[in-house]
Amino acid sequence: MAFKPDITVAAVAQLEDRFLIVEERISGQLVFNQPAGHVEEGETLLEAVVRETREETAWRFTPAHLLGVYHWRHPRTSRSTLRFAFIGTVSDHDAAQPLDRGIVRTHWLTRAELEARESRLRSPLVLRCVEDFLAGRRVPLDTIQHLSLATAAAVRAVSV
Repeated sequence: MAFKPDITVAAVAQLEDRFLIVEERISGQLVFNQPAGHVEEGETLLEAVVRETREETAWRFTPAHLLGVYHWRHPRTSRSTLRFAFIGTVSDHDAAQPLDRGIVRTHWLTRAELEARESRLRSPLVLRCVEDFLAGRRVPLDTIQHLSLATAAAVRAVSV
């Protein structure tokens, strides 16, 4: 059987000691998550994290670093997720913008407040990303390459 994980992106934004979090309804339950979602066809990882953050929070997200790449398998459904988490800043909040379907509200929560809600986190990736952020993990954005068929062919032509 082929391994086909869901490819997702997540935004980690901190303001003072608080992190941008969404409260969303999943399968009838309210859970907490970073602004996150699936990468759409033809979209780069960076484009996806900017779009998802705007749709879910009404904030404009500007990525500064890759926090990490996380693989998680849901214990109940066995679905695998490959999450690319990005660190960045938010600006240009549009309070009039409706939030994405399923998003109830946004919050700015501390690590302690997230830990107190651990049973209501969408996945263990939420707290792990915060812990990695606080531990100082940072990877330059230029380590991420998006190659189209044309650019891949050009790279090959130069190296031959």
